[in-house]
Amino acid sequence: MRPTDWYLTEDVDDFLARAGGFLRSRPAAHAMQLTWAERVRVRGAGAFAQVPVFGVLEQDGEVTGTFYHLPPRALGLSPLTPEQADTLAARLAGLGHSPASVGADHDTATAFAEAWQRHTGATPKLRDVRVRLYRLGTLTPPEPHPAGRARVLGERDLDQAIFWCGEFAKAVGEDVTVDADSWAGTRYADKRYTLWETPDGTPVSVAGMNPLIGGQIQVDIVYTPPHLRGHGYAGAVAAAVSRAALAAGAQEVVLFADRSNPTSNALYQRLGYQPLSDWSGYDFTSATPE
Repeated sequence: MRPTDWYLTEDVDDFLARAGGFLRSRPAAHAMQLTWAERVRVRGAGAFAQVPVFGVLEQDGEVTGTFYHLPPRALGLSPLTPEQADTLAARLAGLGHSPASVGADHDTATAFAEAWQRHTGATPKLRDVRVRLYRLGTLTPPEPHPAGRARVLGERDLDQAIFWCGEFAKAVGEDVTVDADSWAGTRYADKRYTLWETPDGTPVSVAGMNPLIGGQIQVDIVYTPPHLRGHGYAGAVAAAVSRAALAAGAQEVVLFADRSNPTSNALYQRLGYQPLSDWSGYDFTSATPE
């Protein structure tokens, strides 16, 4: 395979056979690649709006880059050099692919956005919401933690999980319906959720975590209703879920935080999370025909 070649496949098992070792070698940096490949493997390609496409770049017999695309979701990239991003943009453009957006670490996303504009004439627009990827170092639970306890939600608590995820989705502006009918097809369905409850059993905060995949677990989501913030509930429930992730065997525990929210970023760092990389997304506007 030449350095400029990307191998594309619609077979997720083929993708993982080629790139699985590479992705697992840096599970924190490749958390999104591992997560979405596993979702496609478990749910099947037919569960998605369009057929997912995966790609692998090899140089001198070694995998050096990957991507996944699950339209209408963003094209997701592993960390790439500007040259690698350019070869991918050229390959996708040549095959007639038209991703509506791209998401990755900031340098990679920017390099691809610029390359996509060169090869297609599409105009990239940087999204307002940008996030920071954190990796857990030494977990430092808050002391003292607020009164109450953590409770893991089970199958009988599905209504609770749906309610909290719906509230979270509205709070972050996700364009998704979260109800009993749509639940199985959302990104929320494969997580395990923990509530923080006050001593009288009132739920006040929720945190979720993805399954163990490739040695990593992503903490996603952490949410406290606005009127209940400031009491330490988010720190307590995030610490409980982080501890559960470690107990489940995770070598790496990661989470994303909105870079514009100093409160949540400070909280995660107090719990022992360390910044790994900043992530950005670009939306593409098609070139106007002459």
